[in-house]
Amino acid sequence: MEALAAASGSLWSSPGAKRGGSGLPSLRCYSLRRLGSGVSKPLKARLPSFVAVRTPRAAYPTAVEDGSSNETDAIPTPKVIIDQDSSPDATIVEITFGDRLGALLDTMNSLKNLGLHVVKAHVYMDSSGKHNKFAITNRSTGRKIEDPELLETIRLTIINNMLQYHPESSSQLAMGATFGVEPPEQKVDVDIATHINIFDDGPDRSLLVVETADRPGLLVDLVKIITDINITVQSGEFDTEGLLAKAKFHVSYRNEPITKALQQVLSNSLLYFLRRPTTEDASF
Repeated sequence: MEALAAASGSLWSSPGAKRGGSGLPSLRCYSLRRLGSGVSKPLKARLPSFVAVRTPRAAYPTAVEDGSSNETDAIPTPKVIIDQDSSPDATIVEITFGDRLGALLDTMNSLKNLGLHVVKAHVYMDSSGKHNKFAITNRSTGRKIEDPELLETIRLTIINNMLQYHPESSSQLAMGATFGVEPPEQKVDVDIATHINIFDDGPDRSLLVVETADRPGLLVDLVKIITDINITVQSGEFDTEGLLAKAKFHVSYRNEPITKALQQVLSNSLLYFLRRPTTEDASF
């Protein structure tokens, strides 16, 4: 966890948070410190060193974590949602993969190994399948997760476990090209898939909506681009839906909504970063 301790700043603190074990001051919200000028290089496509990548041993029909199996031929779209809006006290994580998910005990243990307190909130079914929702807090502070590096590690840990216990999900996830047993057949055109929209969202903030091709490190890079132009991220939600990533950030500039001119700067910065030609550092 030493690498995480070196992360700059924090993300999405609840209003009125008191100083805790992490030493964060009592502020309404926190933003990532600027790590330098310009656009950062994307994180390399690798899992953190403490997240083991193991070769899946399950065969079709897939084995699930509670030992049951499912012989459905159609492979559903895997979804991982990291929600910072629903609860003021905890980060809510929701995992969906049709009706194939089991008890997810190994996933919960993997998250606990990151120094997190994990509560399995509830499981519910709808037309899209079985939804597993967890409430997660930092074990040392008892508060929701504020560090974008740790939020990204949580996301990669969940996806790593899904690839291990459900190897058929590899063809449905962007991460399957690197960490899975079978890369996706469909190729996402980043220029076509990338969309940036900004809306007014009350008297003191705006809503930034980003949709683009998924890849490791995307959450951290998005937050850095936003904060590098002195825009504060108050809260939000980051969704992994198969090959795509969808983010909603509540943002402000000096506790006010973003002006039209600054909206254009933010949109251009994000579009340039997400659509620029792939480099060795950004490649899978």
